[in-house]
Amino acid sequence: MKVFVTGGAGYVGSICVEELLQRGDEVIVFDNLSEGHRLAIDPGATFIQGDLNDSKSIWLAINTSEPDAVMHFAANALVAESMQNPYKSFHSNLCGGLNLLNAMIENRVRHLVFSSTCATFGTPDRVPIDEDTYQHPINPYGESKLMFEKILRWFEQIHGLAFVALRYFNVAGASEKYGEHHRTETHLIPRVLQVALGHLPNAEIYGTDFPTPDGTCIRDYIHVRDLASAHILALSTDKTGFYNLGTGGGTSVREVINACRKVTGHAIPTIEKPRRAGDPARLIASSEKARLSLGWKPQFENIEAIVESAWRWHGAHPGGYQD
Repeated sequence: MKVFVTGGAGYVGSICVEELLQRGDEVIVFDNLSEGHRLAIDPGATFIQGDLNDSKSIWLAINTSEPDAVMHFAANALVAESMQNPYKSFHSNLCGGLNLLNAMIENRVRHLVFSSTCATFGTPDRVPIDEDTYQHPINPYGESKLMFEKILRWFEQIHGLAFVALRYFNVAGASEKYGEHHRTETHLIPRVLQVALGHLPNAEIYGTDFPTPDGTCIRDYIHVRDLASAHILALSTDKTGFYNLGTGGGTSVREVINACRKVTGHAIPTIEKPRRAGDPARLIASSEKARLSLGWKPQFENIEAIVESAWRWHGAHPGGYQD
């Protein structure tokens, strides 16, 4: 297939591009490099630097590349930033997304795989979170993703768009070539590994009084390569709809830090801080629908295996992509 990947210079997008190329697909990466990195784009892909907020830019890119399908990763995904600047999240994630959909429909591209988020559920009323769980976002980022999910339903009904939206929580790990490097890093595992590398003085634990076995938050961690495989399976299915992705288990903040200590051999000092507003005690996604319908099965269900792959990449790239 010829696959057009928005946000293909980002963390998840770059590894999905790598996997697509390995299976023999032709890949076009579309990215503005505001969060992504030029060095994260596999040299086997065609790169178009452009911005989804520029309707002419994305229309021309779709028109000239004539893809069979689109994978849409590009987004403003910082939750804290969305609480401070909701305009940025809504404008980029909705206006940019609509520009993409319009370009697809006008150029007769009808197949989309959308990288959504379990943040659309907010604080769930039950775990594990399946697709029927009530969606009530608690930040503009999650709200913008939910709004785009609703837009997809209308484009399916009116324009015949075939789409698969994949929702997930905490993606981590790395491939041999590409890994996680955000200019503003908020994710737990890379921040803990930065302590082991000597770039940060300590790891931070936000809240130690949650109703969990060790008092810290429990989250569902999914390896980035497992996430990439889900996107590729979604690309190949004739089904349309929404799928939650997770390992079915959960790992606490303390367990993550202990896994990082074991893998790196570093002590990794910690500082305990108060809970952050809106942090639920447990967030675990049910992936039963994806397993049954898409045939997806994660290969990395052990937190140490996920950390090991991330540590190898960070060890080889201590300064990230440095571009």
